[in-house]
Amino acid sequence: MMPSRSLFPLLAGAFSAGLVAMIAGSATPLQAQTPAPAPSAAPAPAPTLPVVVSRAERGPIPLEITTNGNVVAEATVSVRSRVDGQIEKQHVEEGQRVERGQMLFTIDARMTQALLAQQEAQLARDRAQAVRARSDANRYASLRGEGFTAAQRYEQAQADATAAEATVKAGEALISQTRLTLDFASIRAELRGRLGALPLTEGNLVRAGENTPLATITQTDPIQVQFAVPERWLPEVQASLRAGRPVVTAHPPGDRHAPVQGSVVFLDSQVDSTSGTVQIKARFANPDNALWPGQYVNVVLVPRVEPEALSVPVQAVQTGSGNSRYVYVIDGESRARRRAVTLDRVVGGRAVLKAEIAAGDKVVIEGAQLLSDGARVVERPASRPQS
Repeated sequence: MMPSRSLFPLLAGAFSAGLVAMIAGSATPLQAQTPAPAPSAAPAPAPTLPVVVSRAERGPIPLEITTNGNVVAEATVSVRSRVDGQIEKQHVEEGQRVERGQMLFTIDARMTQALLAQQEAQLARDRAQAVRARSDANRYASLRGEGFTAAQRYEQAQADATAAEATVKAGEALISQTRLTLDFASIRAELRGRLGALPLTEGNLVRAGENTPLATITQTDPIQVQFAVPERWLPEVQASLRAGRPVVTAHPPGDRHAPVQGSVVFLDSQVDSTSGTVQIKARFANPDNALWPGQYVNVVLVPRVEPEALSVPVQAVQTGSGNSRYVYVIDGESRARRRAVTLDRVVGGRAVLKAEIAAGDKVVIEGAQLLSDGARVVERPASRPQS
């Protein structure tokens, strides 16, 4: 019995030692399967954005006031007959260009010519009677001192001679009037210009002062353009008028020809309070009919030229929140720097600015939408417009 009791503690110790060994052996594979922590990655460099740039410039740029206007004829004449009669001859065609004094219509004047012949015959008779009456008056002048009867005959002869001479003058005036009426039968152009429609042709009867005109002549060279500018430009226009006549150009929309150039000839005496504008007229030489009466045109008024204006391509100006304007300027480290600007006006595709930008600075004109202040950029050639 003693041997079995002594073996129990030995077996218990061996069992405990084996259990510890098993636990220790099983722990080693679990620790070997746990992965090691990965090293932290370095931050990626900021991307470089391709942009197209242009340079800011300083130089003379005109102050242009852009508006719209209408072409108006400088003069228009309605041709009417000053005598009654039938149109005997039409010498022109509708739409024809005529010169001052050119024959337009001939009115049948045979009755007037017959009346003139009758009046000329009467005048010849009156002149003969006047000569005889003057001779009698001279004859009785020598008998004035031979008695009362002789003096009375002398006075009567003088009165007859004076009356005869007055009759001659009346006949001459009547003939002048008839000749003027005969001249009115030949209707001529009173203005150099272009004819409109001719509502009456040969064979029609016309009356003096008739409401329907025989023709309308519109002067097209020179011609005027009437337009309005906001009253804020009034001081500029007034100053330009004091220095001379400001230049104006007019161009019909869609016309591929160069704009025609004229000068201001009229500035209205008051500002229209309803629209806040002032009316202006400009005169243009128009030998080739580039402008047509009643036509709608684009007008550019140039009151002065700003000698040292800062400008950039209009594509460089961006619009931010609150309608603020800015541009991106490329610095020496090829980074885009946002600069606030004030847009004054746009002239010929260039924006005139007030900004802290120097002439020669590079401004972004393509690719600005992807930029932020401080972004790194690389310059690329401008994209060609697609044909």
